[in-house]
Order: sequence, then structure tokens, then C-alpha cells
Amino acid sequence: MWGRSLYQNIQRFIIFQLTINLTAMLIVLLGTLLGHDLPLTVTQMLWVNLIMDTFAAGALASLPPEERVMKLAPRDSSAFIITPSMRINIILTGLFFVVSLLWLMLEMGDGSGSLSRYDLSMFFTIFVMLQFWNMFNAKSFNSAGSAFRGIIKSPGFLLVSLLIVLGQVLIVRFGGDVFRTVPLKLWDWALIVAGTSVVLWVGELTRLIKKIVVK
Repeated sequence: MWGRSLYQNIQRFIIFQLTINLTAMLIVLLGTLLGHDLPLTVTQMLWVNLIMDTFAAGALASLPPEERVMKLAPRDSSAFIITPSMRINIILTGLFFVVSLLWLMLEMGDGSGSLSRYDLSMFFTIFVMLQFWNMFNAKSFNSAGSAFRGIIKSPGFLLVSLLIVLGQVLIVRFGGDVFRTVPLKLWDWALIVAGTSVVLWVGELTRLIKKIVVK
């Protein structure tokens, strides 16, 4: 049980990591090609990498083993760790994020490709919060269960989730020129949290439908 659960946790981390990599790479590339200000700065990417490589790794690797994995068919020892369903998940989610963020960038722009410091702070926060909610979806990969199932038994995941949100708030509030941020209004924070959470609710709906179909 421990071996299977650990293998699945590694797959969850890979999904999360490759999705955020794909999104960040395309956003920076396409944003630059479209003549916009650099969407994400080097220091902002350092924070994103900290979320991706350290926090998320700890959160997803610390998920407790589940007995249900013993009901799954044994995997082929020579099979590639990235399964077809993982590839589809990474590509579709990543492209959704890229299209959404590019649209947002164009909407925020004034036509000259220049964005205000406030708009850039919002863009950065939206990017991070999209990945934050997607971490919950990654937690439920290969499961028809809710992302909230057993979450109380995952203190490491809860702690990391809190650290990501708290870190983002502090960076936006006090990052200044180092992180190219200015404080956001409380209303904008509420809009960002609520708007980006759609990623989680779509995932929850998908898992619910999958659960009903399987039954």
C-alpha cells in the first residue's frame, strides 16, 4: 500500500509541476512576442519555483496512503510514469491557464503593451492562485473522490496551502520594487480568490461525474 501510494503521490507532483512549467513558459514567451511588459519577473518566478519545487513537493509527497490503491490493477513495471491521462490533464489544464492569462493580459493592456504596476500585481497573484487551486486537483488525481476528502488527515498539505497564500499576500503587500508589486485592494483579493477557484470547482464537478459514471 505504501509503495503504490508513494508512486501515485509522485505522479500527482509531476502533474502539478509540468502544468505550472508549461503555463509559465508559454505566458512569458507569448506575452513577450505580443509586445507586452514581461508578465512575470525573475523574482516572481523564484517564488513560483519555490511553490512548485519545494512547497508542492512537500504537500503532495506527504499525503497519507489510501487503502483504495490496493484495488487498482498492478502496473507494468516498465510503464512510463507519465500516463496518457496525465498527459491529457497537463496539456488541457495548461492550455486553459495560458488562454485565460493571455486574455487577461490583453484586457488589462492599454493597447501599447504597457501594464500598470497594479495590473501586473493582479496578474501575478492570479497566476499563483490558479496554481494554488490546481494543487488541490493534483491531490485528487486518479481518484473520483473530492479534493477535500481526507484533507484533515493531511496536515502537511494544509500547512503548505496556508504558507502559499500567506506568502503571496506578504509578497504583494511588501514586495515593492523587488517583486514589482503594489498592495491590492481587499475587493480585488476577493475577486481573484473567487474567480480562480473555478479551477477547483470544475475539477470537483469532473470527479463527481466520473464517480457517477463509474457506478
